Amino acid sequence: MSIWTIIGLLLLLVALIGVAVPLLPTTPFVLLAAFCFARSSPRLHRWLLDSSLFGPVLQDWENKHCVTLNVKCLALGMMLVVGGSSIWFFVPAGSPRIAALGMIGLGCLSVLSLKTCSKSKAVEVTDENSPNS
Repeated sequence: MSIWTIIGLLLLLVALIGVAVPLLPTTPFVLLAAFCFARSSPRLHRWLLDSSLFGPVLQDWENKHCVTLNVKCLALGMMLVVGGSSIWFFVPAGSPRIAALGMIGLGCLSVLSLKTCSKSKAVEVTDENSPNS
């Protein structure tokens, strides 16, 4: 097993933990795991690309270097609702709460900075591949 595969598996484990831990993002770790698997294990890379949960997002990222508006809205909504409620109910007031809000803010900025896939781009790709072109 190569070092890239081991790192990819660890990143995937962190991503799975991120599903349950509100301030730990999931998507960046899945993208990094896919990056590692692409360099080490075609079987694991294909498994991620074919997964119903992560596959469409990874395929958009690998093919077009963008994410859909739905994915952005879901990520932002989850960060704000789950992260915000966690901060409100479980993070002590003062510096810890400010730090946690800052982390959510950075996460939101990261998501907003990603290129959004446009529907017209998908149509253009389809048109280029059609037999009538």
